[in-house]
Amino acid sequence: MTLRKHIPNSITSMNLLCGVLGVIFSLDGKLETAFVLMLLAAVFDFCDGLSARLLKAYSDVGKELDSLSDVVSFGVLPSVMLYCVFGTQSQVLRLFPLLIAAFSALRLAKFNLDERQHDSFIGLPTPACAMVCGSLACFAAEVPGSFISRWCECPFFIVLLTVLLCALLVCEVPMFSFKFGGGRKASRPETVKRIVFLAVAVLGTLVTAIGGWHWSLVFLVAFAGYIIINLLSLAFVRK
Repeated sequence: MTLRKHIPNSITSMNLLCGVLGVIFSLDGKLETAFVLMLLAAVFDFCDGLSARLLKAYSDVGKELDSLSDVVSFGVLPSVMLYCVFGTQSQVLRLFPLLIAAFSALRLAKFNLDERQHDSFIGLPTPACAMVCGSLACFAAEVPGSFISRWCECPFFIVLLTVLLCALLVCEVPMFSFKFGGGRKASRPETVKRIVFLAVAVLGTLVTAIGGWHWSLVFLVAFAGYIIINLLSLAFVRK
């Protein structure tokens, strides 16, 4: 096997390393650093697939390694971050966010076997779920007097959020992706949803900049918007 065959797996391993380091920093109370590591993991997650396509270096090992890395970076890490900011006094309820790790693993296992998910997703993709959890935990930790921080101190907010995200991870709701190519041109509804998502992200950036909020709010607004856009789209289609 030539050296280029190892490049995608090496990049995937960096994704895994970022996830492990993120868990360590989370438990040490450094949630902003943990979220930065989650973002780096997402970059590596994108680059490993891109490099595999460019180098034509596909392998069964790479596919399995990618899923294992995603379980840590986009399953275990976000659930630990929510655990760290959950303000409840109940030790049982405080463990509730860890369900996201289990449902993320189930989601990734289903994704590997589902032949329908080439150009779009069925169910909430784990990176999007992780971005919601990570950005929320980061913002709550960095802006302790904010409304989000007060929500996290409520015994039921993170529990309800966990239930919602776990359900979305394994549901049959179609979700648009930003994948391009693959021989299929994006449909008009998909293009519209992508444009609306980008508009929400820009709006979130402007609100964050004007209000002087912590930068993690941009990701929270964008990926909460991603979920809402897909759910609203489903409601309109059913009508």
